[in-house]
Amino acid sequence: MSSITPIRDPKTDHLLSPANSALILIDYQPLQVNSVRSMDHVELVKNIVTVSKVAKGFNVPIVLTTVNVESGINKPTIKHIKAVLPDVKEIDRTTVNSWEDKEFQDAVKALGKKKLVVCALWTEVCLSFPALDLIKEGYEVYAIVDAVGGTSTIAHETALRRMEQAGVQLISVTQYACELQRDWNRLDTKQVFFDALMENGSFFVETLRW
Repeated sequence: MSSITPIRDPKTDHLLSPANSALILIDYQPLQVNSVRSMDHVELVKNIVTVSKVAKGFNVPIVLTTVNVESGINKPTIKHIKAVLPDVKEIDRTTVNSWEDKEFQDAVKALGKKKLVVCALWTEVCLSFPALDLIKEGYEVYAIVDAVGGTSTIAHETALRRMEQAGVQLISVTQYACELQRDWNRLDTKQVFFDALMENGSFFVETLRW
């Protein structure tokens, strides 16, 4: 069965595409990861690394921010993400809400993208606050629910409800990869797509490797 050609304009598509979206990563630092109680830490790190690999593989613009590194209070982005994104500059800030930091605001505005996929720790603070502000600023905001975490399950889930009520669209790691790929015939990103689904457990690994 053949695909529809030509494909929809990736810049004006109502779905996420590499051409119309950007990825925002907020505060994936050791202290924040270790304080997450809404999901297993290993699973959380694995998922956000997969998200980072997908974004990089699809050439999606990325903004990476940390909090309180320059002050000496906190450590930089975890090595697992930095290994995937060694060339992405970290924007360090003191504000709890990233959107209240001028350098962060300037970086996001410079992307020229209206669709922003935002991942952050914690869900109830460093994700929800900028997400709510971005919605107010007219952006379309997406949160990857299985790549973020809160200080408790109820804190995480309540924050997701608040954001969704405000217009944030909730997606998953698997949905993110599939929405960017859309067609197995897109051969330049096929391997990135396949690897992401393998790493995320979306495929039955033993069967595919056989």
